[in-house]
Amino acid sequence: MSAKFTVSFAGPLVSVQDDGRPGSMRFGVPRSGPMDRTSFAVLRRALEQNEGFAAIEVSIGGMVLKCTEGNVTAGFVGGNFSVSLDGQPQSPWSVFTIRAGSTLTIRPGLEGSWGYLGFCGKINSSEWLGSQATHLASGLCGHPLAAGATIEVSEAKVEAGFTCSLPIPDFARFSGNVRIVPGPQDDCFAPETLGALVSEPYEVTQDYDRMGMRLKGPSLPIAEELSMPSEALVRGAVQVPGHGDPIVLLADHQTTGGYPKIATVITADQDQLTQARARDKVRLASATPAEAVKLARAQHAKVTTYLESIAELRGSFEDRLRRSNLISGVVGDEF
Repeated sequence: MSAKFTVSFAGPLVSVQDDGRPGSMRFGVPRSGPMDRTSFAVLRRALEQNEGFAAIEVSIGGMVLKCTEGNVTAGFVGGNFSVSLDGQPQSPWSVFTIRAGSTLTIRPGLEGSWGYLGFCGKINSSEWLGSQATHLASGLCGHPLAAGATIEVSEAKVEAGFTCSLPIPDFARFSGNVRIVPGPQDDCFAPETLGALVSEPYEVTQDYDRMGMRLKGPSLPIAEELSMPSEALVRGAVQVPGHGDPIVLLADHQTTGGYPKIATVITADQDQLTQARARDKVRLASATPAEAVKLARAQHAKVTTYLESIAELRGSFEDRLRRSNLISGVVGDEF
């Protein structure tokens, strides 16, 4: 069984993404994958999909889909978008069933820049190096989805029991506070420059896409004339080109670069940072490598607890009421 959709409208940067291409950096190929890996993982669990699951990453521009054939259970997770099915509002994070003739509309909501639309089935799209992750800058695995495009979902299933509305957890919201580990080239900057990095807030600029996010605030001049060879880059690196504005490298970042990296955003804060919007304020704070590891473990524990709670949130209110033990603790000798 399959389901087919026609894209009526798609904002910029809408693409198919999976977990990316681990290990591909050694071939000079970016891993790519979801901008918000945590939200992507929540969607996969909500739809009970296995490794290799791919979803449509929707940017702040939104998207409108018309189901032209078949029925399939779908879900949307990420940010705080406005989601409606045939004009009926859905929860921003939810699982629902789309039927032939239905229209799904995703628009920017109160907050967030990236969301994920997935299905109980397999999206048929290009695959390269074992991944369906689209690298938009190069066209690897295809191009951004645009009006008129067709999406086919093979092995489509209707799973009525998966229907649910999920709460948006705090760890998935952009808080405005981002922690960084200084280095590896922090010695290329004067002490007062390093102090400015964490003493005043920065603003997210319009120069923000899947490759990186340019921040505007205190300038970060390099202390002296610098000539350094290109070296491997990691996601979250805070690179400082000649203009002095820090750029945080994200999912589609280049594989090598020759600008100094003043710091790296810790793993625990990378996903929520991607949910920032242009003109949002970002306040950076230093952390040690040991603190970064501790925070990553704590974040993993929070996400794991949330994923395990999804099963209890499924179904209608009546379904959840039937699953609850409403009389526990009230039985005693007097009864």
